[in-house]
Amino acid sequence: MNKSELIEKIAIGSDITKASAGRALDSLITSVTKELASGGEVALVGFGTYKVNNRAARKGRNPQTGAEIQIAAAKVPSFKAGKALKDACNS
Repeated sequence: MNKSELIEKIAIGSDITKASAGRALDSLITSVTKELASGGEVALVGFGTYKVNNRAARKGRNPQTGAEIQIAAAKVPSFKAGKALKDACNS
């Protein structure tokens, strides 16, 4: 499912226009992004939790030359599915 298909499902399920559903989805994405960027986390009970994890710096290899390179530390977003979502996927 892509973004436009999701917007259509939201519009049908909520009995609102596609434009309104699109704005609501964009607002959700913006809100989650801002919260994660500020170091917070977003927990949607039953669905899951979005948070930011720290990935340590490490050594890697350039696949073309075989030379060792240093890979910088990074902050990476992660999602952990909630129990209700896991149960829905396994039923």
